[in-house]
Amino acid sequence: MPSVLPSSLSPHICILPSPDLDQLLQSSSLPPLPNILQSFSPLPDVTTRTTSLVSIPHTSFALRFSDLAEIEHACNEDEDERAVRMLDWISARISKRCAKWVRDIERLGGDLDNPRTPWWDELRRCAEGDHVPAKTEGWNHPVAVIFAVSTTAPNPLQAINALHSRALQFPPWVDTTFLRYTLIVHPQNSPLSDEEAGALFNAVKKQYGLHSYLLSLNLPTTPPPPVPVPALIPRLPLPPSPDSSVAKPLNPDPNEPTSPTFPTVLNTLRMEENDIKHTARFTREFVVMSLVPWMEKCVLDWNETFSSNRRLPSRLFSSTRRLFGSPSPTPPIHSASASISSLPGRASPSMPSNGVANPPSQQRRLAEFSTILGDFKLAVMVWESLRKENKGGSDILPLLLSPSPTLPLHASTALSNIKSQSTDPPPHAQLRALLYAKASGGLYGRLVMFAEEAPSALLLAHAALLSTKKQAIRRAAFWYIDAANRLEKCGIKPLTMYFLRKAKELYKMESRKSLSPSFWESEGKSPNNLDDFGGIISGIEHPLGRLLYTTGDVAGAVRVFLGLLRGSSNLHHPSNASSDNVSKWTESDKAYLDDFRVAYAHLSTTEPDKIAAADLKIPIRFCVEGQTRIKFLTGSVNDDASTWDELEETWRTFWKSRGGKEGLVDRKKACTGELIWVDLMLRNPLDAELNLTEISLVVHEKSGAELTSTNVFVEVETIDEVILGPRESRTVPVSLKSQRATSLVITSATYKFLSYLRSTEHLASRGRRLHNTAAQRQKPAYAPDIPLRVDIAPASHKLLVSFVEDSHLHLIQGETKVLTLSLSNAGLAPVEEIWMVGADDGIWLHSDDDESESTPAAEVIRSQNSLKPQEPLRLPITRIEPGESLNLPVILHAEQADTHELNLMFVFRESNTGPFHCTRLTWTYEVQPLFYVVATAEPSRAQGRSYVVNVDVTSRSMSSTVKLSQITTLSPLWRCGPLTGSDFGTVPPHQCVRLLLEANPWHDGVGSQETLDFLSEQLGSVLRGADVKSSDPPSIDLLCSHTSKFPPNSVQKTAMRHFIHSNRRKFTSHNISQVHPYIPSMTYPSIFPLYNPASVDILVFWEIPMQQRFGHVSLYGLTLGARHGVLHSMIEEAESAKVKRSMYTETQKENLEVLDAIKGSEWNMEMDPVALSIQQPNIISHDFSKGPCRLSIAFNLRNHSLTHGVRCTLRMSPEPTSSSPNSSSPLPAPYFGRLTFRDSIPPCQTVTIRPKVWISQPGTYSLNGWILETEVSWPVSNQARQQRYRQEPPSREGSYLIIHDSRT
Repeated sequence: MPSVLPSSLSPHICILPSPDLDQLLQSSSLPPLPNILQSFSPLPDVTTRTTSLVSIPHTSFALRFSDLAEIEHACNEDEDERAVRMLDWISARISKRCAKWVRDIERLGGDLDNPRTPWWDELRRCAEGDHVPAKTEGWNHPVAVIFAVSTTAPNPLQAINALHSRALQFPPWVDTTFLRYTLIVHPQNSPLSDEEAGALFNAVKKQYGLHSYLLSLNLPTTPPPPVPVPALIPRLPLPPSPDSSVAKPLNPDPNEPTSPTFPTVLNTLRMEENDIKHTARFTREFVVMSLVPWMEKCVLDWNETFSSNRRLPSRLFSSTRRLFGSPSPTPPIHSASASISSLPGRASPSMPSNGVANPPSQQRRLAEFSTILGDFKLAVMVWESLRKENKGGSDILPLLLSPSPTLPLHASTALSNIKSQSTDPPPHAQLRALLYAKASGGLYGRLVMFAEEAPSALLLAHAALLSTKKQAIRRAAFWYIDAANRLEKCGIKPLTMYFLRKAKELYKMESRKSLSPSFWESEGKSPNNLDDFGGIISGIEHPLGRLLYTTGDVAGAVRVFLGLLRGSSNLHHPSNASSDNVSKWTESDKAYLDDFRVAYAHLSTTEPDKIAAADLKIPIRFCVEGQTRIKFLTGSVNDDASTWDELEETWRTFWKSRGGKEGLVDRKKACTGELIWVDLMLRNPLDAELNLTEISLVVHEKSGAELTSTNVFVEVETIDEVILGPRESRTVPVSLKSQRATSLVITSATYKFLSYLRSTEHLASRGRRLHNTAAQRQKPAYAPDIPLRVDIAPASHKLLVSFVEDSHLHLIQGETKVLTLSLSNAGLAPVEEIWMVGADDGIWLHSDDDESESTPAAEVIRSQNSLKPQEPLRLPITRIEPGESLNLPVILHAEQADTHELNLMFVFRESNTGPFHCTRLTWTYEVQPLFYVVATAEPSRAQGRSYVVNVDVTSRSMSSTVKLSQITTLSPLWRCGPLTGSDFGTVPPHQCVRLLLEANPWHDGVGSQETLDFLSEQLGSVLRGADVKSSDPPSIDLLCSHTSKFPPNSVQKTAMRHFIHSNRRKFTSHNISQVHPYIPSMTYPSIFPLYNPASVDILVFWEIPMQQRFGHVSLYGLTLGARHGVLHSMIEEAESAKVKRSMYTETQKENLEVLDAIKGSEWNMEMDPVALSIQQPNIISHDFSKGPCRLSIAFNLRNHSLTHGVRCTLRMSPEPTSSSPNSSSPLPAPYFGRLTFRDSIPPCQTVTIRPKVWISQPGTYSLNGWILETEVSWPVSNQARQQRYRQEPPSREGSYLIIHDSRT
């Protein structure tokens, strides 16, 4: 329970002074009597008694003194009008003082644990200064009235009688139960002597009782020095009287400054020490001898009445009724001096027939008096009774009860009683909630928070302060923002800016509820990153900047507006954000930019010297880190660095394999006098258009570990202006040229932001993450930044390589183009040896192959069958002197439709023994789609062929008609030929042509079985976890079958063989990477061969005569023939092997996935090798009058296996004829004679079985009554391995026999 109640809950004492007393005090330079007595409040060490006569010591007992006439006048004012004036008056006082408060806090600082809040103190004092009685409670109703006179009056006794006989001007709802006290002030210069004054005092006591006092004062004519006394609580000025429009305060406020900068004046009294002692003695005797005993007597009397109404039978019956019967309302308490309680809302004061409110009830006055006297046990009991009867009490109980969860419920009930149904609370409700909040320290401030007034804003600020002490910093920041928004509407700018700064500080504070460090590391963010609050902080800083600008702090406004330019990319808004949100972000960035332009222009015009002192820096970057590229005449230094490193490693491996010891000189990116372009990737992170001017580079020379200036020998270009649209990215090339050989470091880029602010951005990239030590693994540590460096070499070894054709070439899919490669020696030494690295990208040296002999219809080429890329090619040159040029023809084949970048590295040297130098060539070309080729195969029913291959060629060209000139197939085991002719004709745009080919086995080639054995051995090593032998697959013969109306193009040409090998290698490598992702790509050449022996590759040659274009399109992935799971035994061995236990579950999972991938790969395919076809006879006519018809049906069984023979069993199932001849469904063929046929079929052979049918009546007969069983066996590790298959007729397809009666 609180030991000291708020002063607003202290006894209110009204004083009615006589005119002579007012004149006496004024002549003695003293304030009115209420102000004098208020200076002695609170009284220390006052003791009160409870109803049970228990003494309660009060360390501080507060009193409130007011002028009776002013209180009477204030009671006649309308409640809403007074509330409006009260809120406006508080706002005006805070607005007048807040500037000095903020300056003092910023100058003196403050205690972080107990920060100074003078605005809350001012708000609390203004609320405590409300002494006017209210209809809803009795705290401000006068407890005592002091009738004060002086002995300087002509007739003091008559003056006292006049004061006592004066009728009080209170409204009827003011409680008139109060103590009447008489005070006689006897000054030293009084016309009455001390004896006469004593006689007057005795006469007054006889007439008006013992509640009287004779106060003797010296009051010298010369005022003594002022004595400091406690400051007076400010009072609301009185409403303007009908004859005057100027309102005057209840009492003059000595602390009221004349200007916001006026220093605070102490409240003083010009009284002698004896007078002060006498006045203090009177105040204490008034309280101890009169006021407190009178209140205690009232409490005893009222408590007796209260207790009599709550006697035991009544309580018992009410409890029984509450538990077992229907509830009934408690009857109201009536007395001679009080009616029922007057409470707001539902507990409104009772209104008699005349419409005038009644004073507070005796029960409520009992609760208030017992609260003032400190009898909290009785007070809580009475307040609880009032609360249960819905007559109030919820507003006071939180002040008397111990902390518990019920306190917020009491506060909510009190607020619901005064809150109206409208959205905005009325003024009197706001004022009442403000008084509740003042008394409870903010507990009741919820209602007033809905109002757009300065008091509500200060309540929000106080709630923020309390939340900060509870470490709820996010909530506190929100309250500060809300308070600042309301104060800005009220025009109180200093406090608005202060609260905005406080909210910004709180949002930047690190939350104590931190996440795991691994979370920030996985997200790639810093724990102190405020990007998630970017929108909130921008909403704080933008109004703060505008307030700074309007208050004259232009430099601060510029700094704030510049800090707002963080970019909407940092807000992490979702990609599917609504258009409204996107427009808000766009408008925000544009508003920030516009405000910065205006503020910076104003600052540069009025105070240019402050710009340098402000040290303004842009918070965003325009140069994208890690995407700056250096370009030369031969390409980019950063672009596809892995590609160039791979080419260099390819060259070193190749040259080492040939026994060469000459190394490759560290590549110098440029030569002296040669232009270098630095491509700056500029990205505008803002949703607004802006411009950057005077874009340039800062270049230093690296000599040892130091960087020196390069202004003497390096020329750097300056870009005048670049305009970037909202969130636009653009590459801006800036050229530079060095006149001497050195090492240059491009440290940063410079520009002027919006043509105003010079800014510099570093171009170095962050180093790699370090994991060497435990500390580096626990806390992220990075290697030193990687600078943007370029080496300038002397122009002694310089080879310029380029294509004579246009820089961007447009080709058609599969087109073969002859290009001219230009080699120019721009160095000082001759060049005798040049190698081209990267020929596997579809380019080859043009050579005049011997074409005198005609190309046969079938060719056999020997393939190395390896996935190794093409080795570097030596260019056919003799010597290129300095300044000379040489042109070489090359052939480019565009296989895939896309935009391609050709990366070639040329390695050259001066002599056969000198070191090698290199240069690069990057060339981009675009390939347009031409064909969409699809090939399918199915077993043939004809005797002379095994498969029929359907090749569908669909044109994807928009306008060109393409002529098909040749079809070539490449296969180690299959020979293909035309089935319908060799004239394929033309393919119009968006049309399709189908080509039919027949395929038969070819056994003359070598290398197929060796290839399977090699693959089985290498994959076995993979499954066993052993090291894979670094060996090449065996060579294999490829049969190239040509189909063409004219002499075919030979595939024996060097360039054609290179393109076939290169395209096949790309297809096989890509297929392996998709099927076997856990096998390293570097081991592909040692494990997998280039060709599957069962594969058939198709080349479709085309030409466009009108455009003189020609080429060929390749199709891969078609396989023919039956296979028998050649890897099955190896897989069974791996599955049955003892599994090694591993603590890493992922490793075991990867091993199982590798095994499953090998089991389901194309190398381990398994299928039924036998295909059955029925030679369906034509319609047969038979004379059934001569007897049944007996026929033999030919069943052809073809073994499509290229390596294994099979044993077959064909079983015929005769079914009786149950359908009538007129039935629409076919009849089952009645087989007779031999019904089971067994035979052996060698590889790629066909046998014919002829079962017989017995037809007794004409009709349609189904020949599907058969079952074919196939058995394949071969020896594996001295054991016979068998595979069995079973075929039945398809349910939807079948063969039928139709027989007519020749007589019909």
